[in-house]
Amino acid sequence: MTREPNQPEGGSSPADPGEAGGDAPGRVDPRNYSSGRALVVHPDLPQNGQATAGAARRHADARLEEAKGLAAAIDLRVAGAEVVRVDRPQPATLFGRGAVERLGETVLAKAIDVVVVDAAVSPVQQRNLERAWNAKVIDRTGLILEIFGARARTKEGQLQVELASLNYQRSRLVRSWTHLERQRGGYGFLGGPGESQLEIDRRIITDRIASIKRDLAQVRRTRELHRKARQRVPYPVIALVGYTNAGKSTLFNKLTRSEAFAHDMLFATLDPNMRGLKLPSGQEVILSDTVGFISDLPTHLVAAFRATLEEVLEADLVLHVRDISHPDSEAQKHDVENVLRELGMERTVERGLAEVWNKLDLLDDKRHQFVSAQLARAERAVGCSALTGEGVEGVLHFIDGELARARDLLEVDIDLTDGAALSWLYDHGQVLERRDEGHVAHLKVSLDPADRARFQRRYGDMAAQ
Repeated sequence: MTREPNQPEGGSSPADPGEAGGDAPGRVDPRNYSSGRALVVHPDLPQNGQATAGAARRHADARLEEAKGLAAAIDLRVAGAEVVRVDRPQPATLFGRGAVERLGETVLAKAIDVVVVDAAVSPVQQRNLERAWNAKVIDRTGLILEIFGARARTKEGQLQVELASLNYQRSRLVRSWTHLERQRGGYGFLGGPGESQLEIDRRIITDRIASIKRDLAQVRRTRELHRKARQRVPYPVIALVGYTNAGKSTLFNKLTRSEAFAHDMLFATLDPNMRGLKLPSGQEVILSDTVGFISDLPTHLVAAFRATLEEVLEADLVLHVRDISHPDSEAQKHDVENVLRELGMERTVERGLAEVWNKLDLLDDKRHQFVSAQLARAERAVGCSALTGEGVEGVLHFIDGELARARDLLEVDIDLTDGAALSWLYDHGQVLERRDEGHVAHLKVSLDPADRARFQRRYGDMAAQ
């Protein structure tokens, strides 16, 4: 290959063989490259014993399309994409020698600046591939981090992304961290005469991680105060979860008549949105739109976003929105459930999640009939097209029904002069039936268990036996 290698920022010489070369992994800015042209490669690796039991094997072609979407999400121009079968992953380069050489020819012929490898790539593998191809190499984790960094809008989201990115980069320290110091305005750290650049890099990262964790702890305290405030005005919280680009934000907007950012792209939503929603029963709830999940989501990224995802942990109802038109819809379902398990929601997953099968409008007639038949047999699923509005009214009734499943039925006799007790029940529960006889109102009310206990502490003598 004769193309000149990409020079590190500032025109310094290539990295020493003992160090990871180039810019810090996970920080790909297409503006740093002459064309932003990318080659996307999905290594079709052999299945290992760590796969979740019952999880469907994902189609390599579908994974490649997803990786292309991830690359496009940070404005890289995908000039080529292919699946490469890897029977025996090589410790030094992941791919075999023949594949490395052939891909290198593609990189040269298509003037590729960035090679996206849709798998976890070790620092050594990344360094060796960059040298072989004279191009920047970014793996799946780095690419997801880059998207999150570009999309986070709130201070909390930005802190979470930076924490995940620093944890990722800690194992991939480069010879110079001056680009980070310029980004942050400098920390004023000056090493002693014998301090190596690697030690300075490690100290900067460690100190910044500690600072971010303190800031996020404050975010969690603030979020907890908001949650307690909502509990004093106890509207049930409905959390939308699902694979990225399943249509959660579009459904959120359709249900709440709001204008949260929704677009046909991966990770269009990173920061949580919450809106009030009135159900057909008259009950008011809070609907929460959360970050989309994805297969092989880095564990440290899940941990970093735990503060945001606490809204899911505390939700009264978790609604799994699925892209039922996607060829890997079943595998995506398992990916979402795995992330929820990582968040400590094993019991919720094992009991079964309520599901919204979205994007019915993308199904052909035969597939639509098949899915409709499946929905007719499903206990806790409803179909819709958030884009066209088909079935959205049914989703509202479905939410009503799901909330009722988790509620207790209370029969009470209340004196009509006791306006406070009547008002309390109407404000906190769903009055299913009312019959007035003389000065007494006989009511059947649906309440969540906590509200039932609260009512009985106040008005226990009114409960019908």
